[in-house]
Amino acid sequence: MKVVQEGKKEYWRWQEYQKILSSKNWEKSDIITAGVDVGSVGSKAVVMINGEVYSWSVTRTGSNSPDSAKKAIGWAMEGTGLELDDFKYIVGTGYGRVNVPMANKAVTEIACHAKGANHIWGPTVRTILDVGGQDIKAIRCDQTGRVTSFLMNDKCAAGTGRGMEVFADLLQIPIEDIGEVSLRVDEEPEPVSCTCVAFAKTEAMGLLRKGWSKEKVLAAYTRAMAIRMCALLKRVGIEKDFVITGGQSKNIGVVTRIEKILGIKRLPMPNWRGGGLDPMIAGALGAAIIAKALHERSK
Repeated sequence: MKVVQEGKKEYWRWQEYQKILSSKNWEKSDIITAGVDVGSVGSKAVVMINGEVYSWSVTRTGSNSPDSAKKAIGWAMEGTGLELDDFKYIVGTGYGRVNVPMANKAVTEIACHAKGANHIWGPTVRTILDVGGQDIKAIRCDQTGRVTSFLMNDKCAAGTGRGMEVFADLLQIPIEDIGEVSLRVDEEPEPVSCTCVAFAKTEAMGLLRKGWSKEKVLAAYTRAMAIRMCALLKRVGIEKDFVITGGQSKNIGVVTRIEKILGIKRLPMPNWRGGGLDPMIAGALGAAIIAKALHERSK
């Protein structure tokens, strides 16, 4: 697994990486497809060979969606010998899906996350919580990964990946450690009252001045996030099995509080550092699966 090396410490910066499943040989393959998910904060690309994952990349979205798409798929192909001409079909998805220059078609991220979750965890998945950089989606699907209903809250970045980046920077705690740090409290504090990231940041600074520890402030914010996410899930209706996709699927502080509020456990996180698939790539993975189906339909 190739990981971007950090320079100066930036607490908000999450890990960018690329992974190749070297056991597969694309040169002997019939159908090579890809999904490119250009999100508001992160861009992901997944390469599939005959419906099986071959490689993927997770990168930061820049100011230009086409360039971010090119960077993501370029890194997913790096070291594989693949070129864009080798792909039979590419689907773009995510916030910038209409600006993926190499895509044959754009598909909504709702459909792609459902397909991706179905592939990662299997056909028992019925409810998906996807926490993006600037929005939250609660999705219901059937055993094939087809969307049956969904709700989305995208009015502001509160309770999303971007909101967590702001708190990591404010408190000078690496974003990948925030969840664990937020659980280091003897008693759960009241959640922060503000839903806007800017005001939540101001409220957090006020709590710090009152003598609250960083752990307590984080507990209050992650609890507020969890409450907000659970409200959306309850509105769409929760049915087992339940999974979480997106960057916040790795935030143990948020996940633990969601499970406590709902009274149900999510399906376990795959060992994505080993041989498992990363829930962060669910959208791009679903797009690659849909790309294969669209290619076959065209034939």
